[in-house]
Amino acid sequence: MPKLYEYFGLIILFYSNEHQPIHVHGKYQDRENKAEFIILDGKVTEIKYSSVRGKDPLTKNDMKKFKTLIEYFKDDIVQKWIDFFVLNKEIKAEKITQKIG
Repeated sequence: MPKLYEYFGLIILFYSNEHQPIHVHGKYQDRENKAEFIILDGKVTEIKYSSVRGKDPLTKNDMKKFKTLIEYFKDDIVQKWIDFFVLNKEIKAEKITQKIG
């Protein structure tokens, strides 16, 4: 499960056994949500957020952080997804220590 970002305790990651559509998971402790990227003509046009079966959803505050982070890094996340799932490249996690937004 490649970790992409760590942002004040919130972890953004892929599960390596999951594939399309392009999506990431946001985890904080035992809570989790996911963000699915809708792409048209090579651009992210929409991001759909949903809960993860069997997991409690992120708190309101953590969900706000998750959405902010996803919106800020959406193009980078899509590229990392392509690098990992299509090009079989290793992904290096980034720890973000500056507040975004």
